[in-house]
Amino acid sequence: MDLQLSGKRVLVTGGTRGIGRATVSAFLDEGAHVGFCARTPDDVARTEAELSARGTVHGCVVDVSDGQALTTWVDDSARTLGGLDVVVACVSALAIPDTEENWEVSLNVDLMHTVRLVKAALPHLRQSPTPAIVAVSSVSGRESDFASGPYGTAKTAIVGYIHGLALQLADQGIRANTVSPGNTYFEGGVWADIERSDHTLFDTATALNPTGRMGRPDESAVAIVFLASPRASRISGTNLVVDGALTRGIQL
Repeated sequence: MDLQLSGKRVLVTGGTRGIGRATVSAFLDEGAHVGFCARTPDDVARTEAELSARGTVHGCVVDVSDGQALTTWVDDSARTLGGLDVVVACVSALAIPDTEENWEVSLNVDLMHTVRLVKAALPHLRQSPTPAIVAVSSVSGRESDFASGPYGTAKTAIVGYIHGLALQLADQGIRANTVSPGNTYFEGGVWADIERSDHTLFDTATALNPTGRMGRPDESAVAIVFLASPRASRISGTNLVVDGALTRGIQL
């Protein structure tokens, strides 16, 4: 299926690792022009170099918890790309333990970076014939689990924010959706660290999934790219769960 993304202008936050990097790669494979950001200069430079053969890609060093820096990046990227058609909020602080600091970090990074990204992008998206917003939540935002608390609550809030946004922007032709991955394994990710530091928790989490394994970043990226594409023109306000049947609740 042609997703009709060739030449579309896309921004992805957190584009150097895991689902974010897989999303950048997937958009490039569809012919989109992609800007991405992350905090670590070496990671940004390496990712841009490694993905440049796939198409037009621009990496920038941005701390998304800095609202002004995030807005400046969006505006600068829109000028570089000649506009914006899609924005994808992928960054998470992954602040799981229930501490006051983690509550502040989760709300500022996970939730407020999504809000700020949307606000900065809206003037540009309104100029696009096929504007779309996708935010990455988590199954921990849908069901209570070991990550309930700062992380899970912020992820729940993202789903609620995007759902309301879809309603508010529908008459402007701007779609907004979330993708909620289940446990996702990649080298350098949280589950690879847990596998080494707490094998009991890792085995328990893996056993909960009826597929017998954790997800891969590219499996969530496919869902993100589809929802962002013009092919998903009638889908807005949805929360697409990508978890291999991990969650048990019926999503009505």
